[in-house]
Amino acid sequence: MIKPPKLNPGDTVATITLSWGGPGIFSHRYQAGKRQLEETFGVRVIESKYALADNDWLWRNPQARANDLMETLANPEVKAIISTIGGDDSIRILPYLDLDVIRQHPKIFMGFSDTTISHFAFYHAGVVSFQGPSIMAGFGENGGLFPYMVDSVRRTLFTAEAPGVIHPNPNGWAVEELDWGKPELQSQKRALTPTSGWRWLQGEGIAKGHLIGGCVEILDFLRGTEWWLPLDEWQEAILFLESSEDMPSPTQVGYFLRTLGVMGVLEQLSALLFARPGGATLPIEQHADYDREILRIVRDEFGLSDLPIITGMDFGHTDPVFVMPYGIAAEVDCEKQEFRIVENAVNDN
Repeated sequence: MIKPPKLNPGDTVATITLSWGGPGIFSHRYQAGKRQLEETFGVRVIESKYALADNDWLWRNPQARANDLMETLANPEVKAIISTIGGDDSIRILPYLDLDVIRQHPKIFMGFSDTTISHFAFYHAGVVSFQGPSIMAGFGENGGLFPYMVDSVRRTLFTAEAPGVIHPNPNGWAVEELDWGKPELQSQKRALTPTSGWRWLQGEGIAKGHLIGGCVEILDFLRGTEWWLPLDEWQEAILFLESSEDMPSPTQVGYFLRTLGVMGVLEQLSALLFARPGGATLPIEQHADYDREILRIVRDEFGLSDLPIITGMDFGHTDPVFVMPYGIAAEVDCEKQEFRIVENAVNDN
């Protein structure tokens, strides 16, 4: 995998809208994310050509969105690109992407949720990209950024060293939905739920592999297309999965895993990581239902009782999150109950 150059204070970061046109609807939320990114990391933030475009126009013009990404990658001023927000239709930009442009201009590219689509394009191009906070959901956090997320961004994007051990967030997590249509709520911190740590469902020893994954619902869009990865790319992979605020049920997650099992993907994996389920109205008592369903499919149906599985992890649709680099080597140490990213994800400039 080609690693992009690291970020430094003073560098220029471009924001981009490849799916839902949230910045054009909730401008104050976008501006809060832009400001907090600049102030916290000392970077200069600019917009790509269509980052602030009208949502309806963006929906009608997937080719323009794709061209926006290609032009922003080719812009020598820009050192990193961060998605403004997710959505549900960036799969429509895939026919218009040029993998050679991605390959010839390796840059930090980060986002989550529907941005999974673009991450798979980067993976096909052989370039490391990053599941992590977007401008509006992450950097736009109400009342200031979570230190846990800030630390992960610095360790992963601003240094050419391996991030090392990723500890569970000890200080509570947020999923409360404060109305973005009310600017006065931007300074109000969201309610925190006490954290009980990650759950280690099964596995022994140390599993090693490269990181691949994303949002369950969006990955399901890709199955059967040329953008799905061939079976050999899943060999010894550590699969990370998260679910969106649409709250797919444990049964739906199980359907997805069962399909991966039939496709031969599950038996190739070194480990499986599952994020804390997204959705503000999902009772915390139901989180364990996902654990039971994952075990029912992976262990009971496919007999993979030795596959290390961690759930309730800090990435995806609850905050704060840590950054997950695609294609980079990681380890799951079942004896120490440690998750480690053991390879640097960016290079020195």
